[in-house]
Amino acid sequence: MEAQTVEPGFWNNNQKAQAILKEISRHKKWIESIARLNTELSDASEFIEMVENDSTELTEIETSLIQVNQELSRFELAAMLSGPDDHRDAIMTIHPGAGGTESQDWADMLFRMFNRWAERREFEVELLDYQPGDEAGLKSATLGIKGDYAFGFLQSESGVHRLVRISPFDANSRRHTSFASVHVYPIVEDNVEIEIRDEDVRVDTYRASGAGGQHVNKTSSAVRLTHEPSGIVVTCQSERSQHKNKDAAFTVLKARLYQLHREEEARKLDKFEKTKKKIEWGSQIRSYVFHPYNMVKDHRTSHETSNVQAVMDGDLDPFIEAFLSNPELKEQLT
Repeated sequence: MEAQTVEPGFWNNNQKAQAILKEISRHKKWIESIARLNTELSDASEFIEMVENDSTELTEIETSLIQVNQELSRFELAAMLSGPDDHRDAIMTIHPGAGGTESQDWADMLFRMFNRWAERREFEVELLDYQPGDEAGLKSATLGIKGDYAFGFLQSESGVHRLVRISPFDANSRRHTSFASVHVYPIVEDNVEIEIRDEDVRVDTYRASGAGGQHVNKTSSAVRLTHEPSGIVVTCQSERSQHKNKDAAFTVLKARLYQLHREEEARKLDKFEKTKKKIEWGSQIRSYVFHPYNMVKDHRTSHETSNVQAVMDGDLDPFIEAFLSNPELKEQLT
């Protein structure tokens, strides 16, 4: 925003001003993306007319059009996101279900899958909390995922994810079924009013746990917040600084309280009850079958693929698009 266009008093409220500038930046990216796609398609059309008999040049154009089509698909997917919080960054938590090492390993596989998805989109991932499993996998993990419309894309991943496979931890090579839960919350900017009173929060510090490496230190830098009125508990131990862990924990707490507020408002409109059963334990949203056949199937949209490896490597956009393309499912998130 140029100085001469700023209204008097614009910078008096810095938080509000920053929020407006962020919104302007989002709209600018949309306009630039549309203009770039139009230019690339126009250039390709003109180039085809010039070299319509040159097979080498036509192959190059074909490759270019495939790239444009991929970019257009991403653009169309983002265009489905119109909710009030869709543009926000996201916080994701992953927890294994009952089953010990087997479920903890599955939770860690999901942890990797979502990290790979974020890499594909060039999103920034911040590890806020990671508690390793006793033998393998993880007991819980909290990620901050930052990028345009991160929450809008990931909110459909909230729920129970089910795995069926031959267990690598079973000496008899039997088939096991494991569950892990995923929850996604929008990161709330400072301009959003969420009151957290000091007297409502109990702050505990302790030493980070784990088998060494980045998850352990020798001082009590890990932080646990307990919000007494709601019962929400947040832990953070990814940083060596207690101060940084405390700041990150309060960011997560604020996001979860904001999500709780959204759910309470939705309940008043009788919308929350429609989705409540979908995030209860045992009501899986998606199944990942590694044996006796290869299949990943979303039980809400019926979208499925036999390319399990691609999904575990972060190819989640087809599932996200299928969800967002369903008006009834999308309505449950607003």
